[in-house]
Amino acid sequence: MAKKILFISLGTLSLILGIIGIVVPGLPTTPFLLLTLALYVRSSERLYNWLMSVKLIRAYIEDYRENKGMSLHMKISSIGLMWGMIIISITWFIEQAWLDITLLLVGIIGSIVMGFVVPTGKK
Repeated sequence: MAKKILFISLGTLSLILGIIGIVVPGLPTTPFLLLTLALYVRSSERLYNWLMSVKLIRAYIEDYRENKGMSLHMKISSIGLMWGMIIISITWFIEQAWLDITLLLVGIIGSIVMGFVVPTGKK
């Protein structure tokens, strides 16, 4: 039961980040939505079915499934946009060193995941 609650909580957090990523440049959408899908399928059939019934979210997931990953162009664009936003944030908006370091580490992790974990498909 605790595992189910943890997966639903993490899935919901991932869903929120994925939805934010639709409108915020530099924040990836598809990886968060895929993570949400994986967490919901392991914890709640009802939430999984609901997620697959939302047209906007389903479009991201189906595009990923049909193309067996993200296109190389999309990966390069996403990583470039992410780093552009990180540099802008560090340069003009963030004044605490620990936040700069955290943002850089998140950027590195995001680049590794997008570059090596997320499969490169055809578009």
